[in-house]
Amino acid sequence: MSKPRVAFFSFTSCEGCQLVVLTIEEQLLELVKLIDIVSFREAMSEKSDDYDIAFVEGSITRTSEIERVKTIRDTAKVVIALGACATIGGINCLKNQFEMNKVKDIVYGDMADKFDTIPARPIEAVIKVDYRIQGCPIDKDEFVEVTKAILQGRKPRIPDYPVCVECQMKENVCLFEKGMVCLGPITRAGCKAICPTYNDGCVGCRGLIDAPNLSSHKDLLSEHGLNIDDAISRYMLFGGNSKEKYE
Repeated sequence: MSKPRVAFFSFTSCEGCQLVVLTIEEQLLELVKLIDIVSFREAMSEKSDDYDIAFVEGSITRTSEIERVKTIRDTAKVVIALGACATIGGINCLKNQFEMNKVKDIVYGDMADKFDTIPARPIEAVIKVDYRIQGCPIDKDEFVEVTKAILQGRKPRIPDYPVCVECQMKENVCLFEKGMVCLGPITRAGCKAICPTYNDGCVGCRGLIDAPNLSSHKDLLSEHGLNIDDAISRYMLFGGNSKEKYE
């Protein structure tokens, strides 16, 4: 029986999530016994247009990328959005706050007319996605869990509870008690609360949980004398594609 053929693709991104995959080390060696990696620009020069599973990193920010990601969807049996840019649009959506011609002028100057740019969006705005691995960057343990689940034909165990749960498990002091803005109460867990653990408020890179209690989060901010506008500004770092969800 032949092994599933796996390909990694990059759209507008830093490719940091694919670099995380390369740091899995021994677990990656175990995975490659079960799959054939046929395209992975960060790891190999060979590439193939014949694959069963596609991991797609990056958001869609150019017209030409729309057809390319549709081709990937037509070819692959399974498509996984890899990282914040692919799953929720990510930091690239910051440009959506501006008119696109102005964005091109700022970035490209006199050569602006030679480049194409459209409002950034997650790949699911263009194609159907079968699975998502959230985060900026992704968590390598979650990557292994999702990949194994796909190969075993079962549903991956992806948290649908907020980062606050992981903070409590680590016995962290709540950042609200320190007068800091944090999106942990509304952001999907799975990152092991890494930012709050190192005394930095969650910025929502894993996207909202399925049923976020936004009014409660706003009340919590007010109770601690914090500014809701600051929370929205922090949310916009990764959630610019869906700002209206928070407002």
